[in-house]
Order: sequence, then structure tokens, then C-alpha cells
Amino acid sequence: MRMIGRVRGWRSRRVAGRMLGFATLGTLVFAAVALGLTGKTVGAERKSRALFNGRNLDGWGHVGPGRFLVRNGLLETEGGMGLLWYTREKIGHARLRVVFKMEGKEPDSGVFIRIPEKPTEPWMPVNRGYEVEIGDWPSDYSCTGALYTFTKALARPLKPLGEWNTMDITIDGALTIVFLNNVKVTDFTEGQPVPPKPERSGDPDRGPRPETGYIGLQNHPGGKVYFREVSLTPLD
Repeated sequence: MRMIGRVRGWRSRRVAGRMLGFATLGTLVFAAVALGLTGKTVGAERKSRALFNGRNLDGWGHVGPGRFLVRNGLLETEGGMGLLWYTREKIGHARLRVVFKMEGKEPDSGVFIRIPEKPTEPWMPVNRGYEVEIGDWPSDYSCTGALYTFTKALARPLKPLGEWNTMDITIDGALTIVFLNNVKVTDFTEGQPVPPKPERSGDPDRGPRPETGYIGLQNHPGGKVYFREVSLTPLD
């Protein structure tokens, strides 16, 4: 009876030890995986940086009529046509995120990309950069997410007036991709055919745009457009 008890006790301790070892190993593996995932998440968060700080226009300059105001942490268009442009660097090989909403009658704005030089007036960016349109216009070539008069929108996922929209603009060499509210609207590569510029129109001049350039936000007469986020994430 004692021998049997000892054997049983030894076996019980051995099984318990194995179970403890497995539990400890599982805990370590889980912790390592969690740490790895957390590290990746933190790394991704660190990559993205705000271009608009929510307090003032630090890092931005304005050309042309009208202006942008900062109220309650938001950028707000007033009058125009003008351009608020980011002065600190040219942008390329990156994803630009803009979160905006429109209010009032015929609100109109746009996100300008690939501007080759520092703007001194609002028309050079129109004719030498691309405008990613913000506006609910009838033409698929001038609705939100299209490269204004260059590309036909693949979809029209714009939300109603007063609701926030998220626009992601990828600038990668000759490629420009625009997602609006997680729906692809534009997929354009420099050199693809585009409609010709109508004679005596105010449409942008045709021609190639640079791989990197300054970016900006347009203020235009009409209803208000508000921006609560303008951020940048470099591409891997």
C-alpha cells in the first residue's frame, strides 16, 4: 500500500509538473506573440503623423482669395478661390488621409497633390498638380475622389451633407489611388489617356505631374467644407 501510494504520488507530481511546464510555456508564447503584435501596432501608429495639429495653421501657408479658419479643432473653408498648402516638405511615396464633411449649398473643395513648386497663387496648382475633388457634382469626372476632369470615378460613395468622410490618397511614383470611405474611386497611372481640355475652359492644363510635390486644400465659394484630420503615412 505504501509503495503504491508513493508511485501514485510520484506520478501525480510528474503530471502536475508537466502541466505547469506547458502552462508556463503557453504563457510565455502568448506573451511573446502579444508583445510582437503590440510592437507592430505601435510601430504602425508611429509612422502616421498629423499635418494639421487641430490648434492652428502651423506649417501651412495660404495663397489666393478667402481663407481657412481653425475652430473647435477643425479647419473651415471661407470664401475663395484660394489654397491652403503644406509648407514643410514635398510629399511622395506616401498615403495622405483627409477626413472631411460638407455643409450648406454647393460646398466645394479639393485636395491638391503633386504641386511641383511652392505656390504663390492658386492657379499654378490647378494647372500643374492634380486636384482630388471634394464636391457632389453630377459629372463622374468632377465628383468627390476623382482627379478633377482627368479621371472618371469608379464609384460615388460620398456620404450625405453633415456626415464625416474619410479619403485616403496613395501617391506612389506615377500611381495615384484614391479610396473614399473604403471604396476605390480612382486608380490612375501617369501616362494613361485622359479627356482633352475643352477649348476656352477653366479646366486644368494637361500634361505630366511630378512623382513628389506639395499638397494643399482648396477653399472655394459655396457651402462650407470642414476638415478634422490631415495626416500622412509613408509607404513601406
